[in-house]
Amino acid sequence: MGFFAYYAVLGPNGVLAYRDYARQHDVRKAEFAELEKRRAELRNQVAQLDPQRGADPDMVDELVRKRLNVAHPDEIIVPLD
Repeated sequence: MGFFAYYAVLGPNGVLAYRDYARQHDVRKAEFAELEKRRAELRNQVAQLDPQRGADPDMVDELVRKRLNVAHPDEIIVPLD
């Protein structure tokens, strides 16, 4: 009986381990919120580049200049986020 009581309180899945699980859950929730935010940003960029709806010319120009490295060194690209 004492063995089961010990593991119920101090074991890897015991009552005291619950605090660590709760802390890990909070950390994962924060990471998930950050990933959801990034996902929304990417979804917005994809929507702006959709050729069927008409791609946003400013977004296309910005991406082309960044990817092909054709921006002048003194040129400043201002993101409209």
